[in-house]
Amino acid sequence: MDEFTGGDVYQKEFNPQAYLEYFKFGSHTLGDESITYYLECLCQTFASGSLRGDTLIDIGSGPTIYQLMSACESFETIIASDYLDQNVQEIEKWRKNEPGAFDWSPVGIYVCELEGKRTKWPEKEAKLRRAIQRVLKCDVNLQNPMAPLHLPPADCVLSTECLEAACKDQASYRAALSNISSLLKPGGHLVLCGVLETTFYMVGTWKFSSLFLTEEFLKEALPASGFNIVQFKTKSRVDKGMLDLCDLTEFYFIVAQKGTEA
Repeated sequence: MDEFTGGDVYQKEFNPQAYLEYFKFGSHTLGDESITYYLECLCQTFASGSLRGDTLIDIGSGPTIYQLMSACESFETIIASDYLDQNVQEIEKWRKNEPGAFDWSPVGIYVCELEGKRTKWPEKEAKLRRAIQRVLKCDVNLQNPMAPLHLPPADCVLSTECLEAACKDQASYRAALSNISSLLKPGGHLVLCGVLETTFYMVGTWKFSSLFLTEEFLKEALPASGFNIVQFKTKSRVDKGMLDLCDLTEFYFIVAQKGTEA
């Protein structure tokens, strides 16, 4: 069995541009399938107004901002974060509207349509740029994932396809849930998007590990970490033609609430 991909390998070999190939909307069927599912769930959760607050922390943003497009309708301040310097730089490039930044317009237009065209993409893009006030380094395997910074507790923590890539086994996944919980106010919400029964995913020519997660494990681990599951949805993978890129079987979407006891 291959050794689980460590952080040092990610720092050296993870190529944001290769990863962003998955997000060229309309040109990659596996990428489209995952993005559309997550965006639909996130729209229902955030744009509907059912989850609101002042501050949202996005843990393990990668080089992407699609997961925050609906959240900026419900949260004044968004803090994006990632373990990798190159991913932080990629988000900053987009946030500052610098040359060479990834074009999120096709995805953004789709989100505006999902939200009923209340705003056009240029308006939402500007709003999202204003909302993302900081892009920080994070490590979910640290007791304080944002160390050495100590952030005020947030109303919501969002994480998309991060924990299964960052945690090598079930014990470290449970620890990461507790670590993330420390960033939340009592009663705050955790929103998780990700993939089930996955062992790897490809970024360019590099194969990166993914922790094999099951619905049963997640439904046990979240309450054990002090979260009450509010919503747990799954969707089976439709496109079976790209199993060489990622061996996932299902996507999941979870909303959980941190216990109110301090």
